[in-house]
Parts: sequence; structure tokens; C-alpha cells
Amino acid sequence: MSIKAPEFTLQNTNGDEVSLTDFKGEKNVVLLFFPLAFSSVCTKEMCSTRDNLKMFNALDAEVIGISVDSFFALRAFKESNNLNFTLLSDFNKEASKAYDVLNEDFFGMKGVSKRAAFVINKEGDIVHSEILEDAGNQPDFNRIQEVLAEFD
Repeated sequence: MSIKAPEFTLQNTNGDEVSLTDFKGEKNVVLLFFPLAFSSVCTKEMCSTRDNLKMFNALDAEVIGISVDSFFALRAFKESNNLNFTLLSDFNKEASKAYDVLNEDFFGMKGVSKRAAFVINKEGDIVHSEILEDAGNQPDFNRIQEVLAEFD
């Protein structure tokens, strides 16, 4: 049984609005929620995603990173790490709440996204989700690849 992915409209690193519906019927979407730009594990995860973007493209998937950082901070993060995919600011925490990945206490900081991955098919259904309780871990990218490959 599949669940409809919660809709959202967030600002990208240029301040432009991007909605989940922009991809409906066009691409599968991989949403990667991450706690904070410039933190060590988040940087490693986003750089690993950058280095594997050809694989995601080959599987007709749009990769989107989401954190509660401002789009200004995300722009600096994207530029400093040469990230080649969309980053969205969930500064008002609406998407993190909708996807139930808001961490109430992250090293004393209230309202930071948990590290999580969601695969959403072209119909807008969540077909895979992984919410990590330990932010030191990364999503299972091999499993994400397997799920995407099932659509080919």
C-alpha cells in the first residue's frame, strides 16, 4: 500500500519556490532531509549524493536535499561543496512536520530535521522511506537505488 507524499513548496538556494507537484508525472523524486548544512555527516552525505548523481539521473530521479537552514546558508553550502542538485530550505519546518521528521532536540537545538530519505514515484506516492534516529548514520543508498530500479 502506498501513501501519498505530503505536498510542499519551499525556497531553493536562489529563493525561488519549488513544489513537489513540479515533478509529478515527470520524475521520481528522492527527498533527503538532513539536519544542518556544514555539519560533518551532512556534508559527507550531500557530497556522496553529488558524486552519485549520474546514477540517480539514469534512474529518472530528481534528488532534493532539504534542511531547516535558510536558503542563504544552503546557497553557501551548495557552492562550497559544488553540489549539483536542488537544495530546499524548510526554514519554517512545514515539510519536516508533514513528513514527520522533525527532531525536537538535536544537541540542544529545537526543530531540526532528522536525517531521512523518501523515494516518491511519478504518481506522487511514497514507495520507500527511511528515518534515521541516529544522525551519525546515512540512508541506505543501495536500497534507494534498488527501489528506483524497480520503476525502469
